[in-house]
Amino acid sequence: MAGNSIGKEFTVTSFGESHGKHVGVVVDGCPAGLAFSEADVQVELSKRLPPQPRIVSARIEKDVAEILSGVFNGFTTGAPIVMTVANKEVDSSDYAAIKDLPRPGHADYAARVKYGGFNDYRGGGRFSGRVTVALIMAGAVAKKLLSQFGIDVLAYTVAIGKVKMGKVLSFEEIRRRRYETSVRCPDEACAEAMENAIVDVRKEGDSLGGVIEVAALGVPAGVGEPLFDALDADIAKALFTVPAVKGVEFGAGFKAAELKGSENNDAYAVRDAVVAALTNNAGGVLGGISSGMPIVARVAVKPTPSLAKKQQTVDLSRMEEATVEVKGRHDPCVVPKAVPAVEAAVAVALADHLIRAGCIPKVLRQERK
Repeated sequence: MAGNSIGKEFTVTSFGESHGKHVGVVVDGCPAGLAFSEADVQVELSKRLPPQPRIVSARIEKDVAEILSGVFNGFTTGAPIVMTVANKEVDSSDYAAIKDLPRPGHADYAARVKYGGFNDYRGGGRFSGRVTVALIMAGAVAKKLLSQFGIDVLAYTVAIGKVKMGKVLSFEEIRRRRYETSVRCPDEACAEAMENAIVDVRKEGDSLGGVIEVAALGVPAGVGEPLFDALDADIAKALFTVPAVKGVEFGAGFKAAELKGSENNDAYAVRDAVVAALTNNAGGVLGGISSGMPIVARVAVKPTPSLAKKQQTVDLSRMEEATVEVKGRHDPCVVPKAVPAVEAAVAVALADHLIRAGCIPKVLRQERK
């Protein structure tokens, strides 16, 4: 299986480039009988574009999804689900001039070497954040499927640059508030400071990164396939498919290295006749298997590498040092757009593992239309 697919039972195959005709996805292995429509996809795609224009790229795609197969009479059929979105707001005029000048921080040079120069370099091609549209569409299927079994996935921004969310909110508050702000932070005051930081850095011709936290609620204990298909390993792999993600941690993450074992261990107790942990430093996964606690992970998102500032590079046609100024339409911070992609990635990995564990059947017994 080539690198454009992920999953073993719930398999997702992504296709398309930033400036190609379409971006799309094939979802194979979704159980038959799931009520699903293009409206479900649009709900998720609409989360991709923050409503505040001063913090996003001038490229505004409507992202109208079309389901080509796998859904009949409002229900999934068990056949592969093919979904596409057309790229309509495309302007490739700035890229021909810099095709031999690999942009620092981008995959331009690595991709040119790997594909012998035949890759589509426009807008980053296959390596653009634009391809997360495919992941979000697959996530729409996965999230709808998980919801039938009481599982919810919530992603939200906890840091942009040096602005960090300090307020502790309940998952219910996070669920309700996270998409009410342009930066996808559920703390309104912090969100305003984050937005201002993005506006300021944009004026400098520079960019910012940040941290996204994601929580999966309602995942039963015992899901995961150690050693090499551990649940946290597969979630991490899915998260790394989101362009710009450079780090993933679960629970206490790297802070666990500073703790004593007695501080890091999650003690057990019985609550309402159910075994529960009193803390969640493990992030809901132990030994590669879900513990029954919320699965909590964080991803580090790097600053947008496309900068208006002059940067040093090389001219590959002349094999000499050069400079490059990246023109065109770019986000000063990709974190807000990455939030629904992170949500989708976790949902896709969980759907695959829950089907493999037998927690989700191959046919959902619902009344047919």
